[in-house]
Amino acid sequence: MTDSQDTGSTTADELLQGAPASVAAPAATAPSRGEGNPVALAAPGTRTAADVVRPEVAARLTRGVVGSKSTANHTPFTGEKLADLPESTPEDVATAFERARAAQERWAKVPVRQRAAVLLRFHDLVLRRQAEVLDLIQLETGKARLHAHEEIQAVAVAARHYGRKAPAYLRPKRHTGVVPTLTKVTELRQPRGVVGQIAPWNYPFELTVGDALPAFVAGNAVVMKPDTETALTALWAREQLIEAGLPEDVWQVVIGEGPVVGPEVVKHADYVSFTGSTRTGREVAQGAAARLVGVSLELGGKNAMLVLADADVEKAAAGAVRGCFSSAGQLCISIERLYVHESIADTFVERFVARTKAMRLGTALAYGADMGSLVGPRQLEAVTRHVDEAVAKGARVLAGGRPRPDIGPLFYEPTILDGVEAPMAVCTEETFGPVVALYRFRDEDEAVARANATPYGLNSSVWTKDGRRGRAVAARLRTGTVNVNEAYAAGYGSVQSPMGGMGDSGLGRRHGSEGILKYTEAQTVAHQRLMPMGPAFGMDDEKYAAFMTRSLRAMKAFRLR
Repeated sequence: MTDSQDTGSTTADELLQGAPASVAAPAATAPSRGEGNPVALAAPGTRTAADVVRPEVAARLTRGVVGSKSTANHTPFTGEKLADLPESTPEDVATAFERARAAQERWAKVPVRQRAAVLLRFHDLVLRRQAEVLDLIQLETGKARLHAHEEIQAVAVAARHYGRKAPAYLRPKRHTGVVPTLTKVTELRQPRGVVGQIAPWNYPFELTVGDALPAFVAGNAVVMKPDTETALTALWAREQLIEAGLPEDVWQVVIGEGPVVGPEVVKHADYVSFTGSTRTGREVAQGAAARLVGVSLELGGKNAMLVLADADVEKAAAGAVRGCFSSAGQLCISIERLYVHESIADTFVERFVARTKAMRLGTALAYGADMGSLVGPRQLEAVTRHVDEAVAKGARVLAGGRPRPDIGPLFYEPTILDGVEAPMAVCTEETFGPVVALYRFRDEDEAVARANATPYGLNSSVWTKDGRRGRAVAARLRTGTVNVNEAYAAGYGSVQSPMGGMGDSGLGRRHGSEGILKYTEAQTVAHQRLMPMGPAFGMDDEKYAAFMTRSLRAMKAFRLR
């Protein structure tokens, strides 16, 4: 992932100021200029930024944010300001941690089943009021509504999973002691305290509250720094979670420039959760290491998709569109390298290019567009630079390859490049935009080797009609998740299993047992009974050593572990 740009009940009617509760009708499609992607037009009466982010809504959502200065965020669709926001100073961050620490002590005493019930109520509120947050996600990120809905799905799944499974993950566990029957051992899970979370702009719902839910249910408080440009989405999530029963001070939000606020969060936290670039992740890890606190990092990726010779070409082409261009490619686990077996490459390219050129681009707060905008000028510059440099050095544009200012200031067409090779930047650097490089291969060993020839290891994808073969190839890929006949959603959405990166793609995992236990400290309570771990009952040192030697041999013979 690239660097961050800065590094009460609410009804739908209140948020939308009387707008219809249902989502607007799908947008019509208008021809684009030249032969570029078509434009999905907004239906009459579709909500606008002014309808959604009214001053009173922004004031309500930002209530409780510790900030003594002022800043603002903007929508990528037009560049216009969305809301004035409180901006936090280093002193404000310290205050937020003080409040969170006091609240955490009380929250940790709440039985885990009651904490888990908060997540289940939050799950229901999110699904019931999803139209509200879908509007905010679209306005703050510029993504298409269907891609925004992926965040709803991910958060709901995580809330349900930890709401149901947290008591089992966190319950005391009995272990065999050093001397069976005489040593009674229990493993407890204690909350770390106050978790510092630094969240990115690309998935402002899922990568804020989605990552915080297991921390909360484990008994922690959280001080979160969302990206300034997407802070309203995180604050909406906070409002719903508080209504679901989370004490208000348990979740503190601080807003401000990454280089100013981020280090302060790391400075005070008992554990740090970071999602962002590999470069910044190294700095976060160094800051946490200096204080001897734990850290989890989901960082960059240069994810590969392998289309094997026996793949269903039509399904693979449709999967490639989802994998490469969801959220305009601004997804940590999206596909940027596409390897296709030479025997089916021509057919695949034809289908993939046709589907890509037919994608509808749009800005409406409604379903109908296939792709939205990039989030900021820095992303547009990076995408343009990678594509233009590749073309100048001999790569061919099969689809896209140009910005679309006629739609919005930060739109760029979904782009397929052929003939990419080193030293083109797009060959090895993370683009984090709607750009994919296409390569052909002769055999699976070659494809696996080329897919693994990167310092990153976040996500990959394998397409084949033979499931056993696909899983065998998947096991050879050096990535934290591998999807067979899917691009990313199957692995990410399966929340009982861990998700995270290898190599330069990060440390630690979200989801599953690892996703909640990382927010705890393991504590062993060993109760010694009847006799001490030393000479007793008249034994001298030599007799005690002989007794323990016989005991150790017996325990091995009885296959004790």
